[in-house]
Amino acid sequence: MATAVETLGKLERRITISFPLTDVRTEVEKRLKVQARTAKAPGFRPGKVPLKMVAAQYGYQIESEVLNDKVGRAFNDAANENNLRVAGFPNIVPKEEAAEGQLAFDATFEVYPEVAIGDLTTVELETVQAEVSEAEIDKTIDILRKQRVHFHTKGEAGEHGDGGEAVAANGDRVTVDFVGSIDGVEFPGGKADGYAFVLGEGRMLPEFEAATVGLKVGEAKTFPLAFPEDYHGKDVAGKTASFTITLQKLEWAHLPEVDAEFAKSLGVADGDLAKMREDIKVNLQREVAGRVKARNKEAVMDALIKVAELEVPKTLIAQDSERLAEMTRQDMAQRGMNVKDVPFPAELFAEKAERRVRLGLILSQLVGDNNLQATADQVKAQIEDFAQSYEDPREVLKYYYSDRRRLGEIEALVLEENVVTYVLGLSKVTSKAVAFDELMGSNAQA
Repeated sequence: MATAVETLGKLERRITISFPLTDVRTEVEKRLKVQARTAKAPGFRPGKVPLKMVAAQYGYQIESEVLNDKVGRAFNDAANENNLRVAGFPNIVPKEEAAEGQLAFDATFEVYPEVAIGDLTTVELETVQAEVSEAEIDKTIDILRKQRVHFHTKGEAGEHGDGGEAVAANGDRVTVDFVGSIDGVEFPGGKADGYAFVLGEGRMLPEFEAATVGLKVGEAKTFPLAFPEDYHGKDVAGKTASFTITLQKLEWAHLPEVDAEFAKSLGVADGDLAKMREDIKVNLQREVAGRVKARNKEAVMDALIKVAELEVPKTLIAQDSERLAEMTRQDMAQRGMNVKDVPFPAELFAEKAERRVRLGLILSQLVGDNNLQATADQVKAQIEDFAQSYEDPREVLKYYYSDRRRLGEIEALVLEENVVTYVLGLSKVTSKAVAFDELMGSNAQA
């Protein structure tokens, strides 16, 4: 039996559930007898253990199961009878005062809110677009060349030349011994032998790199180095050290020529440079399209948050905060970080969770009102689009269609795109061109 629904707040509700204690006892006895059929105990054959011994061993567990079942069933029945859309899980606690022979529980919970979406035809949206030019292809080729760089001893003649005068310069890879001290005392981490780095990449502090430039193999130099106040080494942050470096090895960087061999290293079997550039262009266009889509989706989601009015259930925010915290922990663990004893307070993720939940409720309302569900053909097309960048597209299709959860992720993605298309079709949209570098440097996330 359940009482009438009490309204405690905009979304918070409470129901009192009660049922006879005899119902619980009857069900417990029934389950104990079933348990006794297979129960084992020293000195007794299976199924011959006295019921009192079975009750002593399993009684508490079975009673808890019966209570959970009865309370859960009663709550679900009450929610259905009152047409309540319960958000998250109810908080159920025993009621101190109950009628004689009755057990009573208070179930406090939240319901899903009403979502009021404003007039989308009044929404002003700015979308972006970007092009892939020959300059972007050239930049990408330069990056690919640098990824395939190899080093040769500077000053020694070889197949690719000698690299020029054997003096350390930006772009060279240097191997040094160094030792640092503060007030004449060496400090932890301030000494190394055979330490290699490339000048100009910014791996070392500017003063350290500047002191290395101009050295020849075997030469040493002593110089002051002021550690920044925010330096990661707290023991030396904000202090000035004296360093002595000795150049042990000097190598110059040789970038591969853009020729047939280079094209083959990028997967162009016949080494055709025009084919290589076309492949790079196609890949860049795919990446640009993805970034543009993400930026425009973010603009639509921001607009929907502004135009929609709703209360967001705290229960759902808390659940999503916990989910985000656990996802972060798993991600860091997969990257090889030891996070076993690192706390991940869910509160840190509350703001992001609130946005996610809010958007989820808004999108659900829009999809239901306007029949924007993902179709099977749309899902297949999306997976096929993903598969284009893989060597065996059939394996990608199999990967998604063999797992309902993975397929659900694609369905959710298509659903979001349907919403974006719908909103853009109603809103006042202006488009602006953005530079390739600006777009590729952004990390738009809806």
